[in-house]
Amino acid sequence: MSRPPSSLLASAATLLFALAAPAAHAALPAGFAANDLEALTSVELRERIAHGSTTILVPIGGTEQNGAHMVLGKHNVRAHVLADRIADALGNAVVAPTIAYVPEGSIHPPAAHMKYTGTISIPDAVFEGLLEATARSFKQHGFKDVVFLGDHGGYQSDLTHVVDKLNREWAKDPACRAHAPLEYYRITQTAYVAALKAHGVSNAEMGSHAGLADTALALAIDPALVRENKLAGPYPAGVTGNPKRATAELGELGTRLVVETTVAAIRKETQAPR
Repeated sequence: MSRPPSSLLASAATLLFALAAPAAHAALPAGFAANDLEALTSVELRERIAHGSTTILVPIGGTEQNGAHMVLGKHNVRAHVLADRIADALGNAVVAPTIAYVPEGSIHPPAAHMKYTGTISIPDAVFEGLLEATARSFKQHGFKDVVFLGDHGGYQSDLTHVVDKLNREWAKDPACRAHAPLEYYRITQTAYVAALKAHGVSNAEMGSHAGLADTALALAIDPALVRENKLAGPYPAGVTGNPKRATAELGELGTRLVVETTVAAIRKETQAPR
Protein backbone atom coordinates (compact mmCIF):
# COMPACT_ATOMS: atom_id res chain seq x y z
CA MET A 1 0.00 0.00 0.00
CA SER A 2 1.51 3.31 -1.07
CA ARG A 3 1.99 6.14 1.43
CA PRO A 4 0.26 9.51 0.88
CA PRO A 5 2.52 12.21 -0.56
CA SER A 6 4.61 14.03 2.02
CA SER A 7 2.91 17.29 1.12
CA LEU A 8 -0.46 15.78 1.99
CA LEU A 9 0.86 14.49 5.31
CA ALA A 10 2.23 17.94 6.12
CA SER A 11 -1.09 19.57 5.27
CA ALA A 12 -2.96 17.11 7.46
CA ALA A 13 -0.58 17.69 10.36
CA THR A 14 -0.99 21.44 10.01
CA LEU A 15 -4.77 21.10 10.02
CA LEU A 16 -4.75 18.89 13.12
CA PHE A 17 -2.48 21.34 14.94
CA ALA A 18 -4.71 24.26 14.02
CA LEU A 19 -7.78 22.43 15.31
CA ALA A 20 -6.09 21.44 18.56
CA ALA A 21 -4.37 24.74 19.33
CA PRO A 22 -6.24 27.78 20.64
CA ALA A 23 -6.66 30.63 18.16
CA ALA A 24 -3.71 32.97 18.40
CA HIS A 25 -5.88 35.94 17.46
CA ALA A 26 -9.29 35.05 18.82
CA ALA A 27 -12.01 37.61 18.21
CA LEU A 28 -12.50 40.00 21.14
CA PRO A 29 -15.87 40.44 22.80
CA ALA A 30 -17.49 43.77 21.98
CA GLY A 31 -16.05 46.66 23.95
CA PHE A 32 -12.86 44.90 25.10
CA ALA A 33 -9.20 45.31 24.20
CA ALA A 34 -6.55 42.62 23.81
CA ASN A 35 -5.12 43.06 27.32
CA ASP A 36 -8.45 43.03 29.16
CA LEU A 37 -8.74 40.22 31.69
CA GLU A 38 -12.47 39.91 30.99
CA ALA A 39 -11.77 39.11 27.33
CA LEU A 40 -9.51 36.14 28.22
CA THR A 41 -10.32 32.63 29.30
CA SER A 42 -8.90 31.38 32.59
CA VAL A 43 -6.42 29.18 30.72
CA GLU A 44 -5.33 32.04 28.45
CA LEU A 45 -4.73 34.26 31.46
CA ARG A 46 -2.77 31.55 33.25
CA GLU A 47 -0.55 31.16 30.18
CA ARG A 48 -0.01 34.92 29.94
CA ILE A 49 1.11 35.06 33.55
CA ALA A 50 3.44 32.10 32.99
CA HIS A 51 4.98 33.89 30.01
CA GLY A 52 5.69 37.11 31.90
CA SER A 53 2.52 39.20 31.98
CA THR A 54 2.77 39.56 35.74
CA THR A 55 1.52 43.12 36.20
CA ILE A 56 -2.20 43.66 36.71
CA LEU A 57 -3.62 47.17 36.30
CA VAL A 58 -6.78 47.88 38.29
CA PRO A 59 -8.56 50.92 36.80
CA ILE A 60 -10.73 52.76 39.32
CA GLY A 61 -13.33 55.23 38.16
CA GLY A 62 -16.48 56.38 39.91
CA THR A 63 -20.10 57.01 39.02
CA GLU A 64 -20.95 60.66 39.56
CA GLN A 65 -22.81 63.63 38.13
CA ASN A 66 -21.07 65.74 35.52
CA GLY A 67 -23.67 68.34 34.76
CA ALA A 68 -25.93 68.25 31.71
CA HIS A 69 -23.13 67.81 29.18
CA MET A 70 -21.19 64.74 30.36
CA VAL A 71 -22.29 61.21 31.25
CA LEU A 72 -22.26 59.71 34.75
CA GLY A 73 -19.77 57.01 33.76
CA LYS A 74 -17.07 59.40 32.50
CA HIS A 75 -14.47 58.26 35.03
CA ASN A 76 -15.15 54.58 34.40
CA VAL A 77 -14.69 54.79 30.64
CA ARG A 78 -11.66 57.07 30.94
CA ALA A 79 -9.94 54.90 33.53
CA HIS A 80 -10.31 51.75 31.46
CA VAL A 81 -9.26 53.26 28.13
CA LEU A 82 -6.18 54.83 29.70
CA ALA A 83 -5.35 51.58 31.51
CA ASP A 84 -5.49 49.74 28.18
CA ARG A 85 -3.10 52.28 26.64
CA ILE A 86 -0.76 51.99 29.61
CA ALA A 87 -0.84 48.18 29.34
CA ASP A 88 0.01 48.38 25.64
CA ALA A 89 3.01 50.58 26.42
CA LEU A 90 4.23 48.36 29.28
CA GLY A 91 3.99 45.18 27.26
CA ASN A 92 3.64 42.88 30.28
CA ALA A 93 0.36 43.97 31.84
CA VAL A 94 -3.24 42.81 32.00
CA VAL A 95 -6.15 45.16 32.71
CA ALA A 96 -8.66 44.17 35.40
CA PRO A 97 -12.36 45.06 35.34
CA THR A 98 -12.95 48.72 36.18
CA ILE A 99 -14.11 49.51 39.71
CA ALA A 100 -17.09 51.84 39.32
CA TYR A 101 -18.31 52.03 42.93
CA VAL A 102 -16.28 54.50 45.00
CA PRO A 103 -16.70 56.97 47.87
CA GLU A 104 -18.58 60.04 46.61
CA GLY A 105 -19.86 61.61 49.83
CA SER A 106 -22.49 61.03 52.47
CA ILE A 107 -25.72 59.45 51.23
CA HIS A 108 -27.93 60.71 54.04
CA PRO A 109 -27.85 63.60 54.35
CA PRO A 110 -26.54 63.86 50.79
CA ALA A 111 -23.17 65.57 50.44
CA ALA A 112 -20.78 66.40 47.60
CA HIS A 113 -21.84 64.70 44.34
CA MET A 114 -24.55 62.73 46.12
CA LYS A 115 -26.67 65.87 45.95
CA TYR A 116 -27.15 65.18 42.25
CA THR A 117 -29.11 62.43 40.48
CA GLY A 118 -27.24 59.28 39.50
CA THR A 119 -24.19 59.48 41.74
CA ILE A 120 -23.34 56.26 43.59
CA SER A 121 -21.37 56.36 46.83
CA ILE A 122 -19.98 53.66 49.10
CA PRO A 123 -18.22 54.07 52.47
CA ASP A 124 -14.44 54.36 52.49
CA ALA A 125 -14.08 51.18 54.56
CA VAL A 126 -16.12 49.17 52.03
CA PHE A 127 -14.11 50.63 49.16
CA GLU A 128 -10.80 49.82 50.81
CA GLY A 129 -11.97 46.30 51.62
CA LEU A 130 -12.90 45.79 47.97
CA LEU A 131 -9.45 46.90 46.83
CA GLU A 132 -7.72 44.66 49.37
CA ALA A 133 -9.67 41.57 48.31
CA THR A 134 -9.06 42.38 44.66
CA ALA A 135 -5.31 42.57 45.21
CA ARG A 136 -5.23 39.37 47.26
CA SER A 137 -7.10 37.58 44.48
CA PHE A 138 -4.52 38.60 41.91
CA LYS A 139 -1.64 37.65 44.21
CA GLN A 140 -3.18 34.21 44.54
CA HIS A 141 -3.15 33.80 40.75
CA GLY A 142 0.55 34.63 40.40
CA PHE A 143 0.66 38.31 39.56
CA LYS A 144 3.77 40.01 40.92
CA ASP A 145 2.58 43.61 40.81
CA VAL A 146 -0.93 44.91 41.49
CA VAL A 147 -1.27 48.51 40.32
CA PHE A 148 -4.24 50.68 41.30
CA LEU A 149 -4.98 53.51 38.85
CA GLY A 150 -7.39 56.01 40.41
CA ASP A 151 -9.09 58.43 38.01
CA HIS A 152 -10.84 60.47 40.74
CA GLY A 153 -9.24 62.80 43.25
CA GLY A 154 -11.52 62.00 46.16
CA TYR A 155 -10.10 58.57 47.04
CA GLN A 156 -6.37 58.97 46.41
CA SER A 157 -5.63 58.69 50.13
CA ASP A 158 -7.63 55.43 50.25
CA LEU A 159 -5.37 53.97 47.58
CA THR A 160 -2.25 54.87 49.51
CA HIS A 161 -3.71 53.39 52.70
CA VAL A 162 -4.59 50.10 50.98
CA VAL A 163 -1.20 49.77 49.28
CA ASP A 164 0.66 50.40 52.54
CA LYS A 165 -1.49 47.83 54.34
CA LEU A 166 -1.02 45.16 51.67
CA ASN A 167 2.72 45.65 51.43
CA ARG A 168 3.08 45.32 55.19
CA GLU A 169 1.02 42.15 55.02
CA TRP A 170 3.16 40.78 52.18
CA ALA A 171 6.52 41.89 53.59
CA LYS A 172 7.57 38.31 54.40
CA ASP A 173 6.52 37.15 50.94
CA PRO A 174 7.55 39.94 48.54
CA ALA A 175 6.76 37.90 45.46
CA CYS A 176 3.86 40.32 45.00
CA ARG A 177 3.67 44.04 45.70
CA ALA A 178 0.89 46.61 45.52
CA HIS A 179 1.30 50.03 43.94
CA ALA A 180 -0.72 53.21 43.58
CA PRO A 181 1.20 55.57 41.29
CA LEU A 182 -0.38 58.85 42.26
CA GLU A 183 1.25 60.46 39.21
CA TYR A 184 -1.66 59.05 37.19
CA TYR A 185 -4.03 61.57 38.77
CA ARG A 186 -1.60 64.32 39.75
CA ILE A 187 -0.45 64.91 36.18
CA THR A 188 -3.95 66.07 35.26
CA GLN A 189 -3.70 68.73 37.98
CA THR A 190 -0.19 69.92 37.09
CA ALA A 191 1.41 69.42 33.65
CA TYR A 192 -1.96 69.10 31.90
CA VAL A 193 -3.13 72.37 33.43
CA ALA A 194 0.09 74.03 32.29
CA ALA A 195 -0.37 72.66 28.77
CA LEU A 196 -3.92 74.01 28.61
CA LYS A 197 -2.76 77.44 29.79
CA ALA A 198 -0.14 77.43 27.04
CA HIS A 199 -3.03 76.97 24.60
CA GLY A 200 -4.87 79.98 25.96
CA VAL A 201 -7.22 78.28 28.42
CA SER A 202 -8.00 80.29 31.55
CA ASN A 203 -8.35 79.01 35.10
CA ALA A 204 -12.01 80.05 35.05
CA GLU A 205 -12.63 77.85 32.00
CA MET A 206 -10.69 74.86 33.33
CA GLY A 207 -12.61 74.57 36.57
CA SER A 208 -12.27 71.72 39.06
CA HIS A 209 -15.15 69.48 37.94
CA ALA A 210 -16.82 69.07 34.54
CA GLY A 211 -15.14 72.23 33.27
CA LEU A 212 -13.02 72.52 30.14
CA ALA A 213 -10.11 70.38 31.40
CA ASP A 214 -12.34 67.50 32.47
CA THR A 215 -14.56 67.69 29.39
CA ALA A 216 -11.63 67.83 26.96
CA LEU A 217 -10.21 64.63 28.46
CA ALA A 218 -13.58 62.93 27.95
CA LEU A 219 -13.77 64.10 24.32
CA ALA A 220 -10.28 62.72 23.69
CA ILE A 221 -11.28 59.34 25.11
CA ASP A 222 -14.70 59.04 23.45
CA PRO A 223 -16.81 61.92 22.08
CA ALA A 224 -19.93 59.94 23.01
CA LEU A 225 -19.22 60.76 26.67
CA VAL A 226 -20.12 64.39 25.99
CA ARG A 227 -23.39 65.99 24.88
CA GLU A 228 -21.85 68.61 22.62
CA ASN A 229 -25.18 70.41 22.19
CA LYS A 230 -25.02 71.18 25.93
CA LEU A 231 -21.48 72.57 26.00
CA ALA A 232 -22.62 76.19 25.63
CA GLY A 233 -24.63 75.99 28.84
CA PRO A 234 -26.45 76.94 30.92
CA TYR A 235 -24.50 74.92 33.51
CA PRO A 236 -26.37 73.45 36.46
CA ALA A 237 -25.05 73.35 40.00
CA GLY A 238 -22.25 70.81 40.29
CA VAL A 239 -20.24 72.15 37.34
CA THR A 240 -17.22 74.32 38.04
CA GLY A 241 -15.57 75.93 35.05
CA ASN A 242 -16.76 76.52 31.50
CA PRO A 243 -16.51 73.58 29.07
CA LYS A 244 -17.71 75.50 26.02
CA ARG A 245 -14.34 75.53 24.22
CA ALA A 246 -13.36 71.96 25.13
CA THR A 247 -12.01 69.87 22.24
CA ALA A 248 -10.57 66.40 21.81
CA GLU A 249 -7.30 67.96 20.67
CA LEU A 250 -6.93 69.78 24.00
CA GLY A 251 -7.82 66.61 25.86
CA GLU A 252 -5.17 64.63 24.02
CA LEU A 253 -2.56 66.84 25.67
CA GLY A 254 -3.70 65.29 28.95
CA THR A 255 -4.18 61.69 27.86
CA ARG A 256 -0.64 61.53 26.46
CA LEU A 257 0.77 62.96 29.68
CA VAL A 258 -1.17 60.47 31.80
CA VAL A 259 0.00 57.47 29.80
CA GLU A 260 3.65 58.51 29.49
CA THR A 261 3.99 59.60 33.12
CA THR A 262 2.21 56.55 34.53
CA VAL A 263 4.18 54.08 32.40
CA ALA A 264 7.43 55.60 33.67
CA ALA A 265 6.22 55.50 37.29
CA ILE A 266 5.09 51.86 37.04
CA ARG A 267 8.35 50.76 35.45
CA LYS A 268 10.32 52.50 38.18
CA GLU A 269 8.28 50.91 40.98
CA THR A 270 8.02 47.40 39.56
CA GLN A 271 11.71 47.20 38.68
CA ALA A 272 12.86 48.30 42.13
CA PRO A 273 14.55 45.59 44.26
CA ARG A 274 12.10 43.45 46.22
